[in-house]
Amino acid sequence: MEPSRLRGQIIAVTSGDQGYGRSISAALARAGASVVLIGINPETLSAHASSIEQLGGTAIPLKADVSVPLDWASAQARMLEIFGALHGIVHLADKRSHSNFTLLSEGEWMELFNCNIKSSVSMTQNIQRRLPGTWLTIVGPHLDEIGLQAFPQRGALRGLVERAASDELRLNMVLPGRASSEEKYDAPLCEVVLTLALPEMQHLRGNVLEVPLPAVPKYRDQEREVLVRNS
Repeated sequence: MEPSRLRGQIIAVTSGDQGYGRSISAALARAGASVVLIGINPETLSAHASSIEQLGGTAIPLKADVSVPLDWASAQARMLEIFGALHGIVHLADKRSHSNFTLLSEGEWMELFNCNIKSSVSMTQNIQRRLPGTWLTIVGPHLDEIGLQAFPQRGALRGLVERAASDELRLNMVLPGRASSEEKYDAPLCEVVLTLALPEMQHLRGNVLEVPLPAVPKYRDQEREVLVRNS
């Protein structure tokens, strides 16, 4: 994408210092957006913001736990105070459990619910109340997570996104084919998120997009074979 396509856009990325949040925030900055990195670890947020700045982008770190509605509301107020606007939010609602469904404890389930569903509903409510022109793109639970706990989460988020379109809210969701890897292997997902962020795509709402991603080579020899095959 051309470096100026998102110039002037203020975009927040939750979990902006890790996983897909790290790749997406870097891609948004390269496209000209001013990126606010939201997360709970000030050190890694600051380090990633510095790496974006060194490459000519604009990024600021902002500590907040988005699973706590008051924390998100405070972060939103801070962003408006700094920039005077918030054009879009990319929310990573893709926390996954490594426990088998039958062994999932109530505490683990509630953590998934708070991080993925409660946070998404809270952001949507804040947008409708205070920022009706702001868009929200949710990165939902990965498609390679086949445990039963993933299905009610995807279903709840799908219902939120599709119904929000009837209320004229610009919500969309992308479902990655797998967990995050290196940025070069995550590029297709970043391209979809950047396309949804374009001002001329404001008519796109209520979409749930499954994004296939290339397999990640497990060994250097496999990676070398891929490069040779593609050259």
